[in-house]
Amino acid sequence: MAGQQFQYDDSGNTFFYFLTSFVGLIVIPATYYLWPRDQNAEQLRLKSLRKVHGRCLWYRLRLMKAQQSIIPTLKKAALLFGWAVFLLLAYKVSKLDREYQEYNPYEVLGLDQGASVSEIKKQYRLLSLKFHPDKGGDEDLFMRIAKAHSALTNDESRQNWETYGNPDGPRATSFGIALPAWIVDSKNSMLVLLVYGLAFMVILPVVVGTWWYRSIRYSGDQILINTTQLFMHFMYKTPNMNMKRLSMVLTAAFEFDPRSNKEATIRPTDNIQVPQLIRELGNINVKKKEPPFCYPYSLKARVLVMAHLARMEVSDDIEEDQRFVVRKSPALLQEMVNVGCQLTMMANSRGGFHAPRLVSIENCMKLTQMIVQGLQESKSPLLQLPHFEEEHLRYCVSKKYKVRSLQDLVSLKDSDRRSMLRFLGEEKYDEVMAVLASFPSITMDTKLQVLDDEDSNNITAGSIVTVTVTLTRKRMAEVFEKEQNVTPCLVVGEEASTEDAATQGDVSKTKAKVWQNKTKAAKKTKQSKKKKLTKKKPLPLPAAKAKQANGSASGSEVVAVAKEDEEDGSDKGSESEEGEGNKDSPSERDEESDKQSDTEQDEIAGDDEEEWEALQQSIQRRERALLETKSKVTHPVYSLYYPEEKHEWWWLYIADRKDQTLVSMPYHVCTLKDTEEVELKFPAPSKTGNFQYSVILRSDSYLGLDQIRPLKLEVHEAKAVLCCNCVVTVLCCNCASWRCMRPRQCCVVTVLCCNCVVL
Repeated sequence: MAGQQFQYDDSGNTFFYFLTSFVGLIVIPATYYLWPRDQNAEQLRLKSLRKVHGRCLWYRLRLMKAQQSIIPTLKKAALLFGWAVFLLLAYKVSKLDREYQEYNPYEVLGLDQGASVSEIKKQYRLLSLKFHPDKGGDEDLFMRIAKAHSALTNDESRQNWETYGNPDGPRATSFGIALPAWIVDSKNSMLVLLVYGLAFMVILPVVVGTWWYRSIRYSGDQILINTTQLFMHFMYKTPNMNMKRLSMVLTAAFEFDPRSNKEATIRPTDNIQVPQLIRELGNINVKKKEPPFCYPYSLKARVLVMAHLARMEVSDDIEEDQRFVVRKSPALLQEMVNVGCQLTMMANSRGGFHAPRLVSIENCMKLTQMIVQGLQESKSPLLQLPHFEEEHLRYCVSKKYKVRSLQDLVSLKDSDRRSMLRFLGEEKYDEVMAVLASFPSITMDTKLQVLDDEDSNNITAGSIVTVTVTLTRKRMAEVFEKEQNVTPCLVVGEEASTEDAATQGDVSKTKAKVWQNKTKAAKKTKQSKKKKLTKKKPLPLPAAKAKQANGSASGSEVVAVAKEDEEDGSDKGSESEEGEGNKDSPSERDEESDKQSDTEQDEIAGDDEEEWEALQQSIQRRERALLETKSKVTHPVYSLYYPEEKHEWWWLYIADRKDQTLVSMPYHVCTLKDTEEVELKFPAPSKTGNFQYSVILRSDSYLGLDQIRPLKLEVHEAKAVLCCNCVVTVLCCNCASWRCMRPRQCCVVTVLCCNCVVL
């Protein structure tokens, strides 16, 4: 077997090929990802948002940053320099001559491939007379001619050339190294060794180690692991956490500690300015000695958050620190919500400790709204609008208008609204209306079903219930001065119970406000259609009277039966009249009943097909939702005091407000632009009966736009489960569900249930 030979590039030509490829692999992707996007597009976007968001803090900071930043210019200069180097190297490579040429003795002698030996000898004599050194010819060229002649006239050499491409037989494989020879020169050996050792033994391990030890400190949501553990400790320790305690736990996060996060700073001026803010704020539990609430970083962060909620002005020295704390708070509160959900699931699955109360998780959501809007809990949601101050609220809450929320302000007529806001000039009034029109108006439609079950509308004990919630987002401008007969959707801020919601719904049926959701009219029509398909034939009037006389039917039931008869008669028209005319014929009555049963079966079959198609469409829709990725850029939030652009996100969950527990884990809806469909799943109660839950939608950006929709759950007893071979079942002693007594290997029913071990 032939050996191997390594050759360094003495001339340095092949090194340019390597260098050109290396620079190209860096410059081309860097240009695609790092080239500054069109600044004009960003300017146009900001210009379009100016009318609504012009007074927002994040908008003013974004404009200032766009005008002062030189980073895009530096990026362009660096990328252009890289492209200049790449083009220069490519030009250098294009001018290099190819040194390697394949050896062909026929070409050396100037003959065609496969020439005879006589032709080769004749051509050799002619070339010898011309290029022999004694005749004044080129010695190197003559040596090549002599070698080609020898290779083609010698049988062994000719066979080697035809087989291996070399007259001398198989030769060693040659590898060219695209590095100049001076790298392996003995004079430069120490320098090259030093560079290699520094690059691969010092710089590379330090970079990889730094990245690794920094990344393992953070969770997938870029929250410090120590912070998550801190939240879990205090939420476990305090299941019922009020707002004051929650703010203390939030500001104790390690993100605000300079020892854990380099972005956090402790300034020498804090010893003067922080106590001054404490005196202005009042009671914020300064004397609390419980660690880490007593640490300086935690106290400073708590003071800055309280000053932000009170909309107090701070000095320029700590204003940047306040923006940093406020910017970090929503992500930390979302982590607290996740921690509360984890503890709830652990308590439901394992037991042994109390899960966090629902009020603790909802306080986290409410505090997020307060921080984004810069408002305290007791303040009016109207202060989210521009030009609204505390002294202006007396005009709104007067006996004439009674406007206490954004929805009340929207429901007013334009003339009354303008009269109430007479303290605003025309320009300010137009700005307030533009901001109010941009606020979201969400409509919730819920659908309750049990997927993967034959009867999806029948909820049995222990089954997995799926509540499909369809969220439709509209602007407040689309609901100005619209009167609709709708079922009121409770505002969470009122803290109304579900029992009160049912009574309020009956009282307010006559007139519902415009921001509330649609009625049950659509549902009633669907239910009436189903009743028409499955209802029994009404009793004749004498029979009904007899039944009433026996005490088995009330007068209202007879009236309902009569009304149903009238509705059926109006729907059937002339056919019903013909049927009444032929009552005396029993055969015709039988034929008519057969026809009616056939039509009912056809309608039921048609409904089954529609349900099947709807099920298939929902499955396909879920599969597409799993594959496609949606952007979290939805709609910019109007926030006067938040230092960063925030987009509208929502929490959607099901809760038992009577027991203050979560039924389904909160789903963070981050992709709601126009319409979003969310599936909330939870196990049905193990006991039969009627249960009252609530579907709750909470904003993470706005105050006063939260909604509650009652959810009634009627749980039935589980059906008997039969396996394929044995048909005998037994009722379990503890869990009241049917289990198979004689299971086979093909049986999928779990037999070992509670205390029953019937095999």
